[in-house]
Amino acid sequence: MRDVEPGRRRAGPSKPDPCPICGKPPEAAFVPFCSARCADIDLGRWLTDRYVIPTAEDEDEDADGVGSRSDRNG
Repeated sequence: MRDVEPGRRRAGPSKPDPCPICGKPPEAAFVPFCSARCADIDLGRWLTDRYVIPTAEDEDEDADGVGSRSDRNG
């Protein structure tokens, strides 16, 4: 009995995703980045609010079509 259908390959080690900043292959010491420089660039983007994780509160404000929270309070 075969474990894999004919014509299909077994899942093996996959190729790592490229660095999200520059696209180069990642280095083990900086995964998922290729260098300390790219890791620092990413950190800087988080610290300067260029990356934002949406929250349920943000979705509620967008969905109601009413202005900002300060408009509703007074």
